[in-house]
Amino acid sequence: MRYDVPAPMLAKGVDAIPDAAGLSFEPKWDGFRVLAAWDGTEVELASRGAKPLTRYFPEIVDALPRVLPGPCVIDGELVVATGEPGAQRLDWEALSARIHPAASRVTRLATETPAMLIAFDLIAEGDDPLVDAPFRERRARLERMLAGVGHPVHLTRTTLDADVAGRWLAEFEGAGLDGVVAKRLDEPYAPGKRTMLKIKHARTADVVALGYRVHASGAGVGSLLVGLYGDDGELRQVGGVSAFTAA
Repeated sequence: MRYDVPAPMLAKGVDAIPDAAGLSFEPKWDGFRVLAAWDGTEVELASRGAKPLTRYFPEIVDALPRVLPGPCVIDGELVVATGEPGAQRLDWEALSARIHPAASRVTRLATETPAMLIAFDLIAEGDDPLVDAPFRERRARLERMLAGVGHPVHLTRTTLDADVAGRWLAEFEGAGLDGVVAKRLDEPYAPGKRTMLKIKHARTADVVALGYRVHASGAGVGSLLVGLYGDDGELRQVGGVSAFTAA
C-alpha cells in the first residue's frame, strides 16, 4: 500500500487554557512537526510544509519498521534532547543542526544527537484511513498501537483536566516545551485547518534574523530563522517565527 498523506491539522493561538467540556490537552513540543508514514515497505517523513525530512533522520527511518506493529501514518514531532540523564531538555539548536546537505554529517549527527518521534495523532492504521474519525477514537487507536513500543517512538501524554494542563504550562517550560495544545474529542482530523488551540509561554526577546523560508504557496515569507548572541559573542540560532499575516 502507499499512503496519501494529508496536510497536517493546525492550531490557532489563544491567551489562556480553555475551561470547557469535551477537550483533550497535551504538551506542545518544541521540535519539527512531522507526518511519519510507513507503508510496510518505505518510511517517509514530511514536514508541516510538506518538505521531505526523510534523509535527515536516518535513525528514525531505520527504527520505525522495527518498532511499529504495522503500517500507519503518525502525526507527531521530531525532537532532540541534550544534557545529563535526569536533567535533559529539548534542544532546538541541536535539532536544527540536523538539517544539513552533507550526507557524512547527517550520518554522524544521527549518532551524536539522535532524534525522537513524539506521537500525538494517528491519521491511518493499516488499510483504515482515520481522518474522518473523532480524535477520541484516533487517540484510543494510537494508544493501542503504541502499547509496548519503545524508543525512539514515544506517546505524548494527555489529560481531560484543564487544571492539570495549567500545571503543565507552568512546570514544563524548563524542559524546553513550548506550551499546551487543546483538541476537541469529537472532531475529525482537519488537514490544513486551524481547529486545534495552542497556549504558548509568553516570551519576548530582541533577536537577529538569520534567514527565511518561502511560504508554502510560493509567495512571500513563510517563516524566519532567528538567533541571539551568547555571552561568548557567538551568534546562535534559537528558533523560528511563523504564521505571518499578509501586510
